[in-house]
Amino acid sequence: MRQYHDLLKHILANGSPADDRTGTGTISAFGYQTRFDLRDGFPIVTTKKVPFRWVAEELFWFLSGSTDEKELNARGVDIWQEWATAEQTARFGRKEGDLGPVYGYLWRSFGGSYPQTDGVDQIARLIREIERNPNSRRLLVSGWDPRVCDDVALPPCHTLFQFKVENGRTLHCQLYQRSADAFLGVPFNISSYALLTHLVAHVCGLVPGEFIHTFGDLHIYSNHREQVDELLTREPFELPELKLVDAEAFRGLEGLLKFRYENLALTGYRSHGKIAAPVAV
Repeated sequence: MRQYHDLLKHILANGSPADDRTGTGTISAFGYQTRFDLRDGFPIVTTKKVPFRWVAEELFWFLSGSTDEKELNARGVDIWQEWATAEQTARFGRKEGDLGPVYGYLWRSFGGSYPQTDGVDQIARLIREIERNPNSRRLLVSGWDPRVCDDVALPPCHTLFQFKVENGRTLHCQLYQRSADAFLGVPFNISSYALLTHLVAHVCGLVPGEFIHTFGDLHIYSNHREQVDELLTREPFELPELKLVDAEAFRGLEGLLKFRYENLALTGYRSHGKIAAPVAV
C-alpha cells in the first residue's frame, strides 16, 4: 500500500490550507488518481490497523438499501452515529437514526420519493447489464442526486463508480470521490470498493482486475497532521489475500445480497497498530 503513502505525501507537498464545512481546517489538494491491481493482493492499509469487518459490514449495509444507522450499529459498527443523532436528523424532520437518502437508498432506489423505494435499483441494473451486455460503457452507479443532496447531514462523498469488463473475463472498477478525508475515510473507501469489485466479479462469473480511485477534494484535516506524520514513518507490510468462503453458488443480484462477513477470509493481513484520530462532523 505504498500508493496510500504516496497519496498522503502528495497532499503534504502540493496541498494548500483550506477552510471547510466542519470548521476544523484542512490541507487540501484537488484532483488525484491512484490505482490498485487486485491481482497483486487485497488493498488494505498496513501501516495502521483497518477494521476489515467494519468495512465489510458497511458495504453490506449499503447494498441492502438501508439508511437506518441503528441497523449498522447493531452489527457493532458505529462509524455513522455522529450523523444519526436526534439533533442531526431533526434538522431534516426525521427520527433519530434515519440518515435520509444516502448511499443505500441512492444505490437501490435512485430518484425515488424517500422513504418509499419507488426509484431505480441501480445495483440490480448494474448486475443485469454486466451479465447481458458486458461491453457496455454504461455500467455506472451514481450516489449523487442534486435534488436531495442538501436534505441529509452528510451527502455521499464517493459519488460515482463505473465498471468495465475486459475481454469478457476481467472486471475493473473506477470510483470518483468528490470529497476525501485522507487519514480516516480513504483507507475505508479503498478497501470497500476493492471488496465490492471482488463480490461483483464473483457473482457475474468474472475475475477482479484493477480498482482505480479518482479524487476531487482530497484533504488532511489539521487535527490529523501528527497522525499522518506518524503513519509515514512506518514501513508497509505485504498485502493479504481475499478469499470467498462457501460462496460458489452465489450468482447475480440475489447472490450479491447473500454475502455476509462469514463468507470473507482476509488471509495474511498484518498491520502496525491503530492510530486514533477525531472525526470531523
